[in-house]
Formats: sequence, structure tokens, C-alpha cells
Amino acid sequence: MDSSPRPSRYDILFEPVQIGPKVAKNRFYQVPHCNGGGYRDPSAVAEMRRTKAEGGWGVIFTEQTEIHQSSEITPFIEQRLWDDRDIPALARMAEAMKSHGALAGIQLAYSGINGPNLYTREVPLAVTGGPILTFTADPVQARTIDRDDIRDIRRWFRNAVRRAQAAGFDLVCFYGAHGFGIFQHFLSRATNGRSDEYGGSLENRSRFVREVVAEAREEMRGEMAITLRLSLHEAGALGFSNAEVRDFIAMNSDLPDLWDLAHGTWESCSGTSRFVPEAAQEDLVRGIKDLTRKPVVGVGRFTSADEMVRQVKDGVLDFIGAARPSIADPFLPKKIEEGRFDDVRECIGCNICVSGDMTGALSRCTQNTAFMEEWRKGWHPERARPKGPSESVLIVGAGPTGLEAALQLGKRGYRVTLAEATTMLGGRVARERKLPGLAAWGRVADYRSGQIAPMANVETYLDSRMTADDVIEMGVQHVAVATGATWRRDVVARQHLVAVPTDPAMPLFTPDDVMAGEGPVGGRVMLYDDDHFYMGSAIAEVLVARGCQVDFVTPATKVAEWTENTLEQATIMRRLLSLGVNVIPCKAPDAIGAGEVRLACTWTGAQSAMPADAVVMVTSRTPSDALYHELHARDWRAAGILSLKLIGDAAAPGPIAWATYAGRRYAEDLDVPDIGDALPFRRELAELRP
Repeated sequence: MDSSPRPSRYDILFEPVQIGPKVAKNRFYQVPHCNGGGYRDPSAVAEMRRTKAEGGWGVIFTEQTEIHQSSEITPFIEQRLWDDRDIPALARMAEAMKSHGALAGIQLAYSGINGPNLYTREVPLAVTGGPILTFTADPVQARTIDRDDIRDIRRWFRNAVRRAQAAGFDLVCFYGAHGFGIFQHFLSRATNGRSDEYGGSLENRSRFVREVVAEAREEMRGEMAITLRLSLHEAGALGFSNAEVRDFIAMNSDLPDLWDLAHGTWESCSGTSRFVPEAAQEDLVRGIKDLTRKPVVGVGRFTSADEMVRQVKDGVLDFIGAARPSIADPFLPKKIEEGRFDDVRECIGCNICVSGDMTGALSRCTQNTAFMEEWRKGWHPERARPKGPSESVLIVGAGPTGLEAALQLGKRGYRVTLAEATTMLGGRVARERKLPGLAAWGRVADYRSGQIAPMANVETYLDSRMTADDVIEMGVQHVAVATGATWRRDVVARQHLVAVPTDPAMPLFTPDDVMAGEGPVGGRVMLYDDDHFYMGSAIAEVLVARGCQVDFVTPATKVAEWTENTLEQATIMRRLLSLGVNVIPCKAPDAIGAGEVRLACTWTGAQSAMPADAVVMVTSRTPSDALYHELHARDWRAAGILSLKLIGDAAAPGPIAWATYAGRRYAEDLDVPDIGDALPFRRELAELRP
């Protein structure tokens, strides 16, 4: 009889696999991913990786690591391996990665045409000079490297390999994917216009990577493995296409010890679940294993164990590569190994993690509230700290904040009552999951409600709208009000701090109305978006499906401007245009009449009239905090209540990741001694040098 806690069909995922001189204990491969910590928060990053090691990953990689001061990508905060003083922090990282038997890998990068050097002020060096290709269109150009520069860069890579080995890493990844690494810049005719021995034919364009790999092997003396990360397809007539990628691998089949393959640009590779399904890169990678004897890893936001097994059994991949799924659940391998499939915290593909890197902040995760707080706050994605001296908590509202608070408090051992006014758990998620492409977002509610269901110390009550009297009569020790927020029915947000004149004859609707099945059907609708995230474009899709002619008005220069940080702005723009939405940037309502809206140019103030049968406002949200204020005005302490707290959107509306974090923060802080003005997290400071 099989004593394994999981069905035998998943055993293939736990087979050891050789990578050069190293052996990975299983097929779970955390590919390099950024996190906003980098050189600034080394202990936070190390502890985050240690948690993944504990979670059972066979291979764990760092993020992009800059090898030399002549190529850096400020304002992005990545790792640095510029000199020997960077080794101790990275050694701590490598030790953390290997703490539970994983192989530790470091991704080495020279950014070339992508490195503006805003911090070092060095002249950027590129395979072929030209304007720096960055997200922020920095007004900087790079100089074309000559043969002396090429020798220098090869030496810098060799130095970086030496330092990586001294730090204790098992694998080195040379970064040539997403358009970010110099290896891709040599390989692609789009960025390599050279006429010397490093340009022209594919063999010539391959010369630099062959030289770097050969010199790295000399430096390693057979003690480390080499992986090469390549883009699977670069668009454009001159791009390093999927056909050329295959030609390159066939010509250099044994060059690295493992081929790490990822789709084109970062936007293409890490598309949100709204637009890109699981395993979307299969067509680009299928058949590449036939070109090489070396193992192949690929990505595809893999969350299904069955899909992982199929990828391996069908000969598509040897390793299941994961970045975002490893963030959402660092214990993904261990849970599959132990057959605990219902406990997997699936990635929802919202790319809030990416936004941390894009904004120069620490990354966060909608699903895993402990992400990047493992060292700073001592939070763990699976283990809960023991409860304090009190016993009972009432949480009013079962949206993302209330569900997360109930889950974490239940794990800590408190007696929790969760009261929800509606007949469904999930709050805003229960509504938003029904919007076009956002079904995966329902996992936020599904995971938490599934984890809470078997907890004997957590009681959930639906259709239970609470009054202040109800709360006081409960006789609980702590009360958290997590009653969410509602969308405003006027223009007040960023562009307008006060409402504009509005004729009551004009039908006005909000996203709440549209998600409830109300609002316009047919006719000409002006949608005004001063939110700049996903909601405006999602509501526009709903309106188009209802037969409406949609005029999408925004004061920004582009639609859904903030989604640049989640890598989907261009995709959203293409989607709206393909649906026939009329996009009108740089304008905002100045007055709303009975059958038209008077718009003003946000630059000049010039006015124009737009006919409309209805208006949908996607502006800002109002906290639903009436219950809290009613309670706060009462003598709640006399009723034996020790604390009353307003949390989540009811306190300050934000993205769903902010809401789940608020629930975790409340649960973690309950019964914790007051720290006064002290920081609620740990941080590290740069050393002072003479």
C-alpha cells in the first residue's frame, strides 16, 4: 500500500534532477524575481528566501544582481555585486536559501542599453549605442562598446562569478531575457547593429555569451552550475524571435547546464491573469527540450499541480519555474508533497508584487500577507504566533480584510465571531471577481473561507447586519470594524477636490451599481476615470457588452495610468481600442448637464461639450464607517470591550492587497504591548565610512 500522503501521479514533481555538478532535490524552481528590497533591505530579502527554502523549493534564485557600477537601473532597487563588500549580505542570502536543502542561485546582470546609471553617473555602455530603453524614458544615451569594453565586461562577469562562489551560491544565471540583459542585446538584431565579429550572423551574435560562459567555467573549476535565461520571443522584424532562439539553442545545446526560458518582454512574461491564462508560454517552449540534453525550466504562473505534472510528462519542461506563485505561497512544493492541495494559497495574477519593484517600494502580495514582512515584522506565511491574554474577537465585515483577520486570529487561537451583512463572503472580491477577466481574484475569498471553515474557534454568520447595540450585546473583548467602502457618485478624487455642478436629470452610476447589475444598458455613456487602476477599464468592458457606446474620459495622459506598475497598461489600452471605446485623455468634467457633460482640458482649461445619456463615475471611495463612529460615540469600554478598531477599506480604501494586509496587521497586533512611537518594523541602515 502506498504510504505517500499524495497521489502517486505527483511523484514525478519530486524526482531529483541534475544541473551540471549540482542536483536539485525536486522540480520546483523559483526563478529569479525582484521584490523591492535588493541592496537596501538585505536581511528582509534573505529571510523571504529562507521561508521559500522551508517551503520545499528545490532551486531558489535571487533577483537581478548588478555586477558593475557602470550599469545600474536606478530608480529600481535590485541587488548589487559591485565589489567584495557586497559579499557578506549575499552570503547571508545564500545560506538562507540552502537552509533546507535547496540549491542557491544568483542571477548576474549587466543592463547595457537598459542601464541609465542615474545613481553612479557613469556613461552607459551598450552593444550598439543609442537612447536608454527604460520604463521611464530617461533622457540618456549609451555609448557603443569597443573591443576593450567587451574585454572589461567579460572580466566584470568573471569577477562577479568569483564573488558569487565566495558567497556560497551553487548556481549562476546569466540574464538575457525580457530585454534587460546584455546577452539578449548581443543576440538580438534589434539591439545589435555591429559589423565586427560580434555582429551580423547568429554565430557572431552568440560569441559574447560563449566567451562569458567559458571564462565562468574556468573560474568555477567545476564547483558551480551555469544557467542561461533567455527570452522565448522578442517581437519586431529584428527581434530575437522564437525561431532564432531555437536555432541558437541547437547551435549551443550544451553551453549552459540549464536553459531558463521566459517570454519576451517582462509585460509579456508576467501578464496579469486578467489577460493571460496559466501555462500561456507552452507553445513557445514546446519542442526546445528536443534540441538539447540539458534540462529546461519555463514559467507560466503555474498554480495547478496537475498542470505541472502535465508539463513534465509531456516533455515540455524539466523544472516548473515560478516567481509569482512562489510569492503567493512559499510552501507550494511542501503542500503538494504532503497532498494538502486545499491549503495551497494560489496566486491571483494581480501583479501587485510587481508594483513594489516598479515604484521603488517593498513588494507585497494580495494573497501572502507575510511577503517581505518575514524579517521586518517576524510574520510567517504559515505559522501563527501564540495568542495573548484575551479570548474573544468580533469582526464585522467578511471582505478581504475581515476574512484575513479572522483567519490569522483563528490560527493564533482566539475565539472569533465573523459577522457579514450580506449572504456571501468576500465583500468587494465577491463582486469584482465577476468582472471581465478577474475570476482568479475570487481566490482571495475562496482560500480564506476554505481555511476558516474547519476552525472550531471561528464562527461565521451571514446575513447579519450589526448595529451598535448588537455589537455591545455580544459581550466580546475586541471589536474590529471591517465594513469596506463604496464608490462615490461624483467627480471627487484627484483632479477634483470638490464636486462640480450637476443636473439631477443626468443618470449617474458607480462601479458598485454596474457590478450589482444596475446602470446603463445601451445608449452613449461617458465613463470618467480618476482612479487610474483596473476598475475603469473593467467597467468599460461591461458597458460595451451591454451595448453601450463608451467615451472613456480621464484627466491622465493615458488610460489606467497606474497599471504601468502592474505591467498591463498597454494591454488595457489595446483592449479598449479593440472594443471600440472612445478614449479621451487629459480631460475632466467641469459641469454635468441633463444630456451632456462639459469637459475641460486639464492643461489649458479649454472647454468642450460631450453628449451623454448616462455617466459612470470611477473616481474614489467613501469608507463605510458609520458603525464604527456610532460605537465610538458610545461608552463601549463600560460594556467590557477592551479595544475598538476600524480596519481595511473602512479606514482607508486601497487595493485588495492593502485590505488583506490590514487584516493581518490587526490580527498580529492584538494583545501586543504598546510600542509608543517606535517603528513597527525592523530596518537596516547603511554603514558610515571614514
